[in-house]
Amino acid sequence: CREKIEFKGAESKDPLSYRYYDASKVVLGKPMKEWLRFSICFWHTMVGGGGQDPFGAKTLQRPWEDGLEENPMKLAKKRIDVFFCLLQTLGVEYYAFHDFDVAPEGATIEESQKNLKEITEYLLEKQTSTGIKLLWATQNLFSHPRYMNGGMTNPEVDIFCYAATQIKDVMDMNAKLGGLNHVFWGGREGYQSLLNTNIKQECSHMAQMYKMAIQYGKSKGYTAQFLLEPKPREPTKHQYDYDAQTTMAFLAEYGLLGDFKLNIEPNHTTLAGHELEHDIVVSSAYGMLGSIDSNTGDTMLGWDTDQFPMDVMKTTAIMSVVLEQEGGLAPGGLNFDCKVRRESVDPLDLVLGHIGAMDTYAHGLLCAAKMKQDGEMARMVSLRYDSWNSTDIGTKIEAGEATLEDCEAHAKGLVGGEQPKLTSGKQELYEMVRNRYL
Repeated sequence: CREKIEFKGAESKDPLSYRYYDASKVVLGKPMKEWLRFSICFWHTMVGGGGQDPFGAKTLQRPWEDGLEENPMKLAKKRIDVFFCLLQTLGVEYYAFHDFDVAPEGATIEESQKNLKEITEYLLEKQTSTGIKLLWATQNLFSHPRYMNGGMTNPEVDIFCYAATQIKDVMDMNAKLGGLNHVFWGGREGYQSLLNTNIKQECSHMAQMYKMAIQYGKSKGYTAQFLLEPKPREPTKHQYDYDAQTTMAFLAEYGLLGDFKLNIEPNHTTLAGHELEHDIVVSSAYGMLGSIDSNTGDTMLGWDTDQFPMDVMKTTAIMSVVLEQEGGLAPGGLNFDCKVRRESVDPLDLVLGHIGAMDTYAHGLLCAAKMKQDGEMARMVSLRYDSWNSTDIGTKIEAGEATLEDCEAHAKGLVGGEQPKLTSGKQELYEMVRNRYL
């Protein structure tokens, strides 16, 4: 393993150092590392197509894979060795994976289960020797051809049952490894055409799968927090977990709100046509933010580019939300669901990308903490809604005690029967004040 990356301060010009991420620095009563709870994903970091895209072959240089292509189990373990070295080098205490990222999938269920068990033991050894913990595990129900029409929403019951077996296996694996969360991402749980799709039946089947997972978890004493990860499209034309509000509505419809929280990926949020931090704000406002896949996208491209977050303004916005949550993100965290660019072929780029992203979030945390301590933005927002607290009708409406007739009487009673006054939203001022902290 490389030497551990050190904090050298904001003046450092050494790219192999942290300028803002000082893990033990206390921010608003907690060490920085507890607010940030950094995690790295296995798939984009160690598997992820090797830089291949629809227009070209693999480009990334991964010398540790040389000569192991014909031995999937040896290759899997070598990737795990390198991955844990990367975690130790960066000082990251958590990681995340899909089942068949870390273990080779077999030709049968039994062979796959055997491979998963062997890799689980190997991961457990690594966790024990390093102290690194599993933030979450998830099942890949989108890559294999059997899942071309989805796993949980597939029109074929045989494939649904295959997916259920895979979920059960990941729950067993996650439990043995002490995983804190269990993520469901429905990459192919959606449709390509409405002509051949029964939406209600597919969504009901998906809800039934979640209920079976809850039931199995209770029978086994499973303690991991279930998380759903919204995404509007890609690879399907429409995904049922479109965004945070759609996903929460789905959970409410099927009586699952109390059993799930959301894992928000900002790049997915922008694909849904929202501001990058929108789903984080929305899910947190309703007590449903469980974890964040901390990446970003390129607004000039129409797909999920999974880039490292390097915009301090955006990380400040995200950490401002996290700071308002009691306990922060725990038991979730900030999982870097990021991949280096196809042109970034040097293995060292993996280290540099994570250093930059961790520093950007640490910088954002410091900016958000200063903003929270000063309280100016919060006071400005509160003042904007002051009429709801300073008038009888406002407090009556918020208490659920007002009627339409009460509102009519208030409107007619305005001074001189005039129209309500226009009050400036002062967006420009808010942006100016925000920028003082960046």
